[in-house]
Amino acid sequence: MGRRSSGRLRRRPAPLLVALVLALALTGCADGGGRRAEGGVWQPRPGLAWQWQLDGRVDPSVDVPVYDIDGFENTAADVARLHRDGRKVICYVNVGAWEDFRPDRHAFPRSVLGRPNGWRGERWLDIRRVSVLRPLMERRFDMCRDKGFDAVEPDLVEGYGNDTGFPLTGRDQLRYNRMIADIAHERGLAVGLKNDLPQIPQLLDDFDFAVNEECAQYGECALLEPFVAAGKAVFHVEYAEPTARFCPVARELRLSSMLKRPELDRWRKPC
Repeated sequence: MGRRSSGRLRRRPAPLLVALVLALALTGCADGGGRRAEGGVWQPRPGLAWQWQLDGRVDPSVDVPVYDIDGFENTAADVARLHRDGRKVICYVNVGAWEDFRPDRHAFPRSVLGRPNGWRGERWLDIRRVSVLRPLMERRFDMCRDKGFDAVEPDLVEGYGNDTGFPLTGRDQLRYNRMIADIAHERGLAVGLKNDLPQIPQLLDDFDFAVNEECAQYGECALLEPFVAAGKAVFHVEYAEPTARFCPVARELRLSSMLKRPELDRWRKPC
């Protein structure tokens, strides 16, 4: 059974940060979105329609150019089917929490497992332990590459703003997130920054697109403008806000936005 990351775990940015990120957006430059970026990885352009399904094996019938699906629960054949239909496919992988239902769960030493994160069977990871976690994440990203995925959506990359059981800092998170981006790029995979709005200024150059939950509900969508200004897609969902409320802003900002149910099944209502 797939899972989703909850935007409710996110650290709320300070008002001053909003102004800073908006100012930095003006320095962004387009990088051929939808083509190959520097290093040969796929870089989705702003405004691309997408489907996000983490509940079980993928239903390939939604007519959109981008799919984001669970890396463990879908096979190389599932990815190949989407490719035959002309889709790009993103591999969802949790990199910030241990999950007791994954096949590699026994490879994680107990010393890196922190407090529960609010999802059944999950505990935060001590992201300071990069020498332990890097080979584990490399094997997960090898799986994404070997199944034929085009990109990775690494989830829970903002543990520093949550009660993990470890004294994580923003610097710890930057180091870890850049490591995750490097692991993806070394395998020819694009990589998206999931939420973590406060660190967009520092991480914009390391990530090829963004994935965001509920920026409209929390009044944060403008913080994502640096990605769009750099020619990088922002794949965005809301769970509670009606489309009539968030779609006008999403269209203005050129976000790839849709309404989804929290279980992230097939159903979607795009802008």
